[in-house]
Amino acid sequence: MLKDIEKVYYSVETLQDIVADLGKRISEDYKDKNLLLVSVLKGSVVFMADLMRAITIPCEIDFMCVSSYKDGTTSSGAVKIIKDLDINLEGKDVLIVEDILDSGRTLSYLKSILMTRNPRSFKICTLLDKPERRAVPDLFADYSGAEVPDEFVVGYGLDYAEKYRNLPYIGVLKWEVYSE
Repeated sequence: MLKDIEKVYYSVETLQDIVADLGKRISEDYKDKNLLLVSVLKGSVVFMADLMRAITIPCEIDFMCVSSYKDGTTSSGAVKIIKDLDINLEGKDVLIVEDILDSGRTLSYLKSILMTRNPRSFKICTLLDKPERRAVPDLFADYSGAEVPDEFVVGYGLDYAEKYRNLPYIGVLKWEVYSE
């Protein structure tokens, strides 16, 4: 697995610093609010686990599982909800927690669906932002950990064909691994 990584983009220590900073900002912004963190599975589960421990105010969590990838590397544009939320969003301050904001299609779709459920507020937190690939130009993260260029990154929850999620850092996958 390690031989498939071209270079490390964000080390374990850098990721810890990013998550701590996001947790501090979210804690300040949501004090005295009804915070609900919604993890978009599977990619955000590692980030979500660390982020919720970095948040110092009461919050609830829930999970959604969606799919929009027709193969391992590109979005099909069609979003399918595989697992919906268990918690009623009415009156909640919803913060979607995503691993990477890429094309924006999935998050745009989720936002349109979840806004019909009457949350008090709706914001997006992403570990990584890849603005070069944005297909929904008016979609932005309210909280973004770091920007990445248009390279295929894996680790810390991000995968290729369900592999590499368990890497403790974020690295660039060698082209020959996913071009076959």
